[in-house]
Amino acid sequence: MLKKLLPVIEHALKKPIWDCRMCGQCVLHSTGMTCPMTCPKTLRNGPCGGVREDGNCEVKPEMPCIWVKAYDRTISLPLPKVWKEHYNELRPPVDMQLQGTSSWINLVTKRDQQTPVGWAAPDGKH
Repeated sequence: MLKKLLPVIEHALKKPIWDCRMCGQCVLHSTGMTCPMTCPKTLRNGPCGGVREDGNCEVKPEMPCIWVKAYDRTISLPLPKVWKEHYNELRPPVDMQLQGTSSWINLVTKRDQQTPVGWAAPDGKH
């Protein structure tokens, strides 16, 4: 029951506040409370290198780059230092199998830290 109810509650809270896209691997705390899935490229690590001179997105020129926004918020918001340090951590690609699931449950069960076969680098890290 909780597995079905929690994603509904989580989406109801996170969507209107952070425009959360429910990837199941939430990193809001380490991206200045900015959902990286709002990037048209759905990258979990940014910026992608496609930032225009004006700070806007290369894919959607009318849209500010999500990663510029995330960085600015990481610096300016009164977040705990440990969260600010998470901004520079390399994350594995989005695991689409977790789409629509609760990132809270995935965090507690450590499912959000598992990577599908083939995603690990030769040194075993993601």
